[in-house]
Amino acid sequence: MQLVNLKVASEQVSFLQAVRTGLGQQQGLFFPTEWPKLDCDALLALPLVERSTEIMQALFGDELSQDDIRQMVQQAFTFPAPLHPVKADVFCLELFHGPTLAFKDFGGRFMAQALAKAQQQQKVTIVTATSGDTGAAVAQAFYRQPGVQVVILYPKGKISSLQEKLFSTLGENITSVAIEGDFDQCQALVKQVFDQQELVQRLNINSANSINISRLLAQVCYYFEALAQVPAERRKDVVFAVPSGNFGNVTAGLIAKALGLPFKRMVAATNINDTVPRYWREGQWLPKATQATLSNAMDISAPNNWPRVEALLEQGIIQRHELEAVAVDEDDTQLGMRQLAADGYISEPHAAVAYKALKRSLQSGEIGIFLGTAHPAKFKEQVENILGCPIALPSVLAKCQAEPSLSKELPADFAALQQLLNELDPDA
Repeated sequence: MQLVNLKVASEQVSFLQAVRTGLGQQQGLFFPTEWPKLDCDALLALPLVERSTEIMQALFGDELSQDDIRQMVQQAFTFPAPLHPVKADVFCLELFHGPTLAFKDFGGRFMAQALAKAQQQQKVTIVTATSGDTGAAVAQAFYRQPGVQVVILYPKGKISSLQEKLFSTLGENITSVAIEGDFDQCQALVKQVFDQQELVQRLNINSANSINISRLLAQVCYYFEALAQVPAERRKDVVFAVPSGNFGNVTAGLIAKALGLPFKRMVAATNINDTVPRYWREGQWLPKATQATLSNAMDISAPNNWPRVEALLEQGIIQRHELEAVAVDEDDTQLGMRQLAADGYISEPHAAVAYKALKRSLQSGEIGIFLGTAHPAKFKEQVENILGCPIALPSVLAKCQAEPSLSKELPADFAALQQLLNELDPDA
């Protein structure tokens, strides 16, 4: 699999090189220029692990054996992604049945497997930013893994307390850092790290955000799993609605379509941080100051994965009519949660954003699937306040709730972050 740096076209790497490097020159994202067409009818008849092995084999099987890929998939995808009926022709793809109760478990766990293959026992420092769920998924995937240090940056006070507890209470090789700023500033700090070549090489720095291609490709697999649960004759009528912040999830869905997955179109649903819907409507890329919302993991004004979406459009792989971008405000988010509850389905703000965008977009004869990206208990206080009903905590959340946070606090300042990273290096 050959990937090109979307900012520096002369930098071309293999899949394992991209996994090992994370981000290219000038903070460029690695991305393929060609996509194989898969026999999706045959694939959709297979179980999740077998199907995902075949998909990954088609993408980068020239670098790893099928046995290696199967082992990676088996160790990463140990939980289901069920399609839960909400009402007639509307379903939620529940992606929160993994160890940290969020869709990031798919990508985080697969990336841990891919990085182990790419690094070949070399020590590595992972520096990543999280708007909520990435932190826990990455921390759990790499916790106590020999030779791996993980540094997780997150916006102080702007993720739910239970999201934070899932990664800030671990310690050992997991360092959590509360940044005095928003997620966009956390993400900018991660990018600045990759501009410091001496630091990157000395600490062997990588990132676990969806800038890393291995995490992104893993997410492709659950779109296939969703369509496998739809009757064959209805698959071409499916519309996916995706809660969208950094746009990795949307990119993964569009990659699935590029591979031949026969759904109709995709709706990228944002909250009031609506850079993409405005760009889609008006043609100008004008990020505004990020605003805090109920759907905090989507509080991102400069989505890092958007250049990959643009690349798919420029390649002619995805047509403009196959993607919509819809913004949902706070009132509609709460209304969506109440409407879902009235139909007997308890959900949380991110999925509610996708549900409301889906309702606006869905046409007669179509099947709507909105993505449930996190367990509602991760937003217990918000959900209980909005719906007026108590939510029991799953055991993984109950266990960490009472644990003390071990987070450090830093200003949104690169010099402060660099000092912290140097302190992780015993030879600095």
